Amino acid sequence: MTDRRPLPKVRYLLLHAYGRGGTIRTVMNQANSLVAAGWDVELVSAVRRRDKVQFPLDERVRVTTLVDVREGAYEAPAGLLGRLRDRRRGRQLEQPARHVPPGEFGYRWFNRYLEDRLAAYLRGLSGGVLVTTRPALNFLAAEFAPEDVVRVAQDHMNHSTYKPDVQKRIKETYPRFDAIAVLTERDRREYEAMVPGTRVVRIPNAVHSLDQVPADPGSSKIAVAAGRLFAQKGFDMLIPAWAKLVGAHPDWQLRIYGSGEKKDDLRALIEEHHLYNHVFLMGHTDRLDDELAKAAFYVLSSRFEGLPMVMIEAMSHALPVVSFDCPTGPADVLTHGVDGLLVPPEDPDALAGAMSKLMADERLRTDMGVAAVLTAASYGPDAVHPRWEALFTDLHEQRHRSGAAKGLDA
Repeated sequence: MTDRRPLPKVRYLLLHAYGRGGTIRTVMNQANSLVAAGWDVELVSAVRRRDKVQFPLDERVRVTTLVDVREGAYEAPAGLLGRLRDRRRGRQLEQPARHVPPGEFGYRWFNRYLEDRLAAYLRGLSGGVLVTTRPALNFLAAEFAPEDVVRVAQDHMNHSTYKPDVQKRIKETYPRFDAIAVLTERDRREYEAMVPGTRVVRIPNAVHSLDQVPADPGSSKIAVAAGRLFAQKGFDMLIPAWAKLVGAHPDWQLRIYGSGEKKDDLRALIEEHHLYNHVFLMGHTDRLDDELAKAAFYVLSSRFEGLPMVMIEAMSHALPVVSFDCPTGPADVLTHGVDGLLVPPEDPDALAGAMSKLMADERLRTDMGVAAVLTAASYGPDAVHPRWEALFTDLHEQRHRSGAAKGLDA
């Protein structure tokens, strides 16, 4: 009989576990599933700006912070807090990062002090599984995590969207990982070609639940979009597209959920197109499931994605989707004409045309909504969670065998 080793401890390293981004939400979904299955799970937040986490998290999942930047809780050298806060103003940080290239999307968060704290934490680890969740953290784990730690690099974004300096560091450092976990088949193929010999697995993110209140897309006249109010999400293209529809569909509403730095610009765009009675910036909500259940369809206007989880959550509510065929994700999930409509990327006219098609056809919305539920089922926790368990268990067993051969205890 095979002697099965105890489950290893799993640590997820996030830049900001107290934030509201899609990566944070999906990592917490993973942590919740693992701890419910008996795993020892810890979330480690490089920085902390809020008092509480923003998504449901099982109380058995421990959360640890390396650098606390809340008022009254900050322990770093004087002046650094102000520099971290000034990231939105684009000011140059003193003592810039050494291991994180400027092209990394989160570069403005990193400086020498934060890198040093992360390096010290990583050097101090022993055994178990470490999952890092963005390129900057992956680069640091490749440099500083000890040999007896199983290292898994998660990529929540599409590789082709990274700038050349980030792609260069990926090629240099990712071969040191035990596995690279990506969200789409396209990325799996790209990484296998770029880092031959390194294990690359495709495991999609899971929605937090499939037990959702179904929408009634045939009778509703509300379209929903959601995401951070950043350029990536393309709401600056969605609003003008909606302006083309108001004449034919004056009783429809577009509700955009999320917060972020582009709020004022988007509000000005709404005013410019006289859409103040038709398009609403709803802000952040902790009850997005309830809002999705009121809708007729979901619209995704992103310039790029990794795997658009809110879109899949909308589908679990029996909502059809209108989406740009951006890199990557939408085409990996949607079947055009079955559970949604795909249009050429960054084409507001095409987006408006697809939305108009759904708005004019109640039966089409209803039929596509039924198909959307079936599509979403493959992204449920019960479908995705066992793949993480199998990966971590296999990697841990491999490390144990390798360590035993080398005289190490994994």
